[in-house]
Amino acid sequence: MTETHLLEVRGLSAGYGGRAIVDGVDLLLPPGRISVIVGANACGKSTLLRTMSRLLAPRDGSVLLDGHAIGTMPTKQLAQTLGLLPQQPIAPEGIVVADLVGRGRHPHQRMFRSWSAADDRAVAEALDVTGIAELADRAVDELSGGQRQRVWIAMALAQHTDVLLLDEPTTFLDLAHQIDVLDLLADLNRDRGTTIAMVLHDINLAARYAHHLFAMCDGRLLAHGAPRDVVTPELIADVFGLDAQVIDDPVSATPLVIPRSRHHTGAPARQGDTA
Repeated sequence: MTETHLLEVRGLSAGYGGRAIVDGVDLLLPPGRISVIVGANACGKSTLLRTMSRLLAPRDGSVLLDGHAIGTMPTKQLAQTLGLLPQQPIAPEGIVVADLVGRGRHPHQRMFRSWSAADDRAVAEALDVTGIAELADRAVDELSGGQRQRVWIAMALAQHTDVLLLDEPTTFLDLAHQIDVLDLLADLNRDRGTTIAMVLHDINLAARYAHHLFAMCDGRLLAHGAPRDVVTPELIADVFGLDAQVIDDPVSATPLVIPRSRHHTGAPARQGDTA
């Protein structure tokens, strides 16, 4: 099991150039749980996650790990506790799967210390857990999108961090591979107690896999809590500008958003109408 760590955001404002994208956000990730940040495009989800991982410096406010500002922590120390899988990571040309996964061990390497048996075990375990052990000697650029995403997750697992942030880990994956990746992260949380926070576009998958949802709108945190408390028709209208019905997912019993549209109002089709 992993250790418990608290990752907290206080009065955070962040952005690019002279433009603020995230404005005055306060947030505490529930330790040992899966949190998902949702919201419309360009609402600040990825900017928030990048700032929480120190890829982007705050304009105002702070990001704290166990009460310490992450901006003041040594890089290697931070990387031993906090891992990040960014959007669309790029692998070095020609690198094979095992070597890329092995890069997750860099935070644990000491100066002049050679690769150890513990490093071998960490990489082998990450390959096994993600179901890609048979791909260890394959070039990453030869793999499918779903396989590559598993490789990147394996690298993050090999890093052996207690907190893992993922920015849209299901982007560009078909539905089957999306479920595979989210099931894998749910297994990691259940088996290791890893605190996981991720950005997802699909509100229904977010509600199915999250213990805690954070809903953003125009750079601010609009609501947070258990999916059952957060996903309501009113919130969907406020966050996404969408008229929708919320029902129980017949598989997971979590909230399921059913959008309404001009062409699908629930009224019986007229004779001659096409589906």
